[in-house]
Amino acid sequence: MLKKRLLLRGAYVIAVAGFLVVSGGLAFGQQPAAQLKTPATRDLHRLDSLAEEVRHQLVMLPDYSVFDWLQAEVKLDGSVTLKGEVTRPTLKSDAESRVKRLEAAAQVVNNIKVLPLSTFDDQLRISLYRSLFRYDSPLFRYGTQSVPSLHIIVDNGHVTLKGVVLNQMDSQLAEMAARSVSGVFEVKNELAIEQRLDVKVSQK
Repeated sequence: MLKKRLLLRGAYVIAVAGFLVVSGGLAFGQQPAAQLKTPATRDLHRLDSLAEEVRHQLVMLPDYSVFDWLQAEVKLDGSVTLKGEVTRPTLKSDAESRVKRLEAAAQVVNNIKVLPLSTFDDQLRISLYRSLFRYDSPLFRYGTQSVPSLHIIVDNGHVTLKGVVLNQMDSQLAEMAARSVSGVFEVKNELAIEQRLDVKVSQK
């Protein structure tokens, strides 16, 4: 699995090409063997492990679908803040329950939003899925993934595309496909290219 080391707003982040992001790590130019001897870097290494465990628990949620979005922030004190939007209240509670079981998680704050029940939004989700993941579209491969990397969030007719795609063309195609669906009020394209920053370490 391809990994890239990034420095984002004072937080060390390792971006994993694929589903989620594992946070923590080393700054550019640092040598792992030397830096792991320092207490500060050992703390970041510990948070790396916690972020990976959080990522794994979110990925393994059985009801997590293309119409949901979960992300987490891991702070230096070991606290975890869960964010995102989900279509079922049980998914919100299940995410919190799984992360709370992690021994290294000192505290879990659940800021996940449960999207409102709406027959109109449910119909839009079906139409959007069909439009984006048509069998003759380059986006079809994203719809067949066991763990979706392209997510469609619908909130009262407003659509947000989240996740990761392989290139800019796929991002543009996804946005155009979403805008072509009748009944959509607005489309926000928040797709990243080749990497997603979902789980990060905050030094605040």
